[in-house]
Amino acid sequence: MPRLLKLTLFALLLNLGLMLLLRVIFWWWFRDAGDPLSTADLAQSFYLGSKFDLRLVLLLLLPLLVLGTSARFAPFAGPRRARAWAAYLSLAVIAPLLVYLLHMGYYAYLHKPLDATVLRFAANPLISATMVWQSYPVVWGGLGVAIFAVVIYRLHAWAIAYFAEAPAAGGSRRRRLALGTGVAALVLFGLYGQISWYPLRWSNAFFSTHAFAAAVTVNPTLHFFSTLKNRRLNFDTAAARAAYPRMVDFLGIDAPDVAAMNYLRTVTPAGNLAARRPNVVLVFLESFAAFKTGIYGNPLKPTPHFDELARGGLYFENFYVPQPGTARSVFTLVTGIPDPEIVRTASRNPLVVDQHTLLAEFKGYQKHYFLGGSASWGNIRGLLTRNIPGLVIHEEGSYRSPRVDVWGLADHNLFLEAIEALNSLDDGPFLAVIQTSGNHRPYTIPEVNHGFAYDERDTAELNRFGFDSSAEYNSFRYMDHSIGVFMEQARQAPWFDNTVFVFFGDHGLPGRGEHMSAADVQLALNTIHVPLVIYAPALIPARRVERVASELDVLPTVAGLVLPSYRNTTLGRDLLDPRFKDSAFAFTILNSPNPDIGLVGEGFYFRGKADGSSERLHALGSTTPREDVAAVHPAQYARMKQLCRDIYETARYMLYHNGGYRQAAAEGQ
Repeated sequence: MPRLLKLTLFALLLNLGLMLLLRVIFWWWFRDAGDPLSTADLAQSFYLGSKFDLRLVLLLLLPLLVLGTSARFAPFAGPRRARAWAAYLSLAVIAPLLVYLLHMGYYAYLHKPLDATVLRFAANPLISATMVWQSYPVVWGGLGVAIFAVVIYRLHAWAIAYFAEAPAAGGSRRRRLALGTGVAALVLFGLYGQISWYPLRWSNAFFSTHAFAAAVTVNPTLHFFSTLKNRRLNFDTAAARAAYPRMVDFLGIDAPDVAAMNYLRTVTPAGNLAARRPNVVLVFLESFAAFKTGIYGNPLKPTPHFDELARGGLYFENFYVPQPGTARSVFTLVTGIPDPEIVRTASRNPLVVDQHTLLAEFKGYQKHYFLGGSASWGNIRGLLTRNIPGLVIHEEGSYRSPRVDVWGLADHNLFLEAIEALNSLDDGPFLAVIQTSGNHRPYTIPEVNHGFAYDERDTAELNRFGFDSSAEYNSFRYMDHSIGVFMEQARQAPWFDNTVFVFFGDHGLPGRGEHMSAADVQLALNTIHVPLVIYAPALIPARRVERVASELDVLPTVAGLVLPSYRNTTLGRDLLDPRFKDSAFAFTILNSPNPDIGLVGEGFYFRGKADGSSERLHALGSTTPREDVAAVHPAQYARMKQLCRDIYETARYMLYHNGGYRQAAAEGQ
């Protein structure tokens, strides 16, 4: 082995050993004997933590591996180079050590892993420094770190001198090339972190509903940089507090407390179906825009299977998601909060991973989440596994069906895999979420497709009714075909008659068609207007519902049907609760540095900028919906403007304050 590689391996093992020791100390010091991590969670924490540590150490040692091959910069090129590299390698040990010590102090103070919000303490450096001085043994700690730094420097200086006696390189040129390629491959694999379509991500650390598991797992240095772009807490407490009295009435809060801003509602009347303990299956339909469906009036009738479900169930024809984007839609459904994040999406923000979700209120239910790709997509793994006790995620690597494209399994195979898994469950109710992805570029339709027949249409005809191409049209038809396959299999299952199915689009798409309303096209409602169907023919009578409905309301509505009671801390409301029949609204947001926020109501759509500019009111039934009618309907304008602002400020605040209910919700599972 060449001497440079020996030195690198020495530094690698030294760093990893010290990081393991720090992790053990952290766990031992902060463990709670009354609420310990399970053996399985502890083992998983150390396993994943070691992979995060390996990534950091490899990043720190890359300069040695790259520059050390040059005769000019090699650590063995003379005393000055040796001292410089000994100093760098010592710094690569000391810097993560200092961050880990800061992590321990931060956790002792706030009981959460170190993240970039620690930088807020720099706003008052004198106060922060005084607090640290008075709270921690700064002098003795600093002296200990200094002594340790000297020892580490001498150890690296010795190692460089020791390995300088070894050969610079050995063997033939072919052997050296093979060795270099092998080392590069191992380094890249260590940086990637796992055998998966997606690399190891911060969300992998939040694999357990036990908060301490993530604190043990994270590498503080990597976690700090993962949260750096989200370090500014994007909410206004004063604005949320001002909105709170009005939100009390809008949400029906049980025990209002303007000081604590409590959003808890305990819904105690048993749902109509609670005594039957029905199963629940929620299905995200990828890019399932309302205007492309037959039930909406598309003359091409591309969705006969979905249309049949809509006619046989509760069909909400004026249902809206808050914004386009699958990751944002998943976050909205799970949390009951519209995603107000400006930088990327809320599911990718480690600072808001703690959320109380109504999915955790389904106590005694077996919980399963099915998606064709990886749960590391959009970092939704952390959101799901952190907050839903007992959740089983079915993803790539756990199916027999083949992957067909970047999104994973074909939709009909995903549905069949879900049917097989649900049929194998023990007695007792289950809650399943199925997230499709096939109706998305590259519009892959597998050759083995359970009898799907391709329908070639004239492009001009497709364009008249909202489809851009034959590939898009048939991909949409294939999704509907997959729904048909799923329901055909489900009807043969013994659990079918006692199951509530919920189908809805994760978001819409831009487009225009002769059958569409002017408002859908001119106000871009087509990107957020999707169908919602609650289908349980043996349990729920078929009905068409015209009132405005929001994705925020999906889980409260389902919980209100099937649970004896539940706790709601979100912005969602039960669509079937008569208390809210006169206040049917759907909040919308288009994320940008100055977001467009809006509120869809009965016959009107309020829109404006988050900073209060460009506010206007649109009449949805008008042939010229872009026209501002605020002056014609001042009372409607004022009401919707205020409520839109209140929901926006509450959502921003709630995003960072909804996790406190999570642990209590997990108890008793």
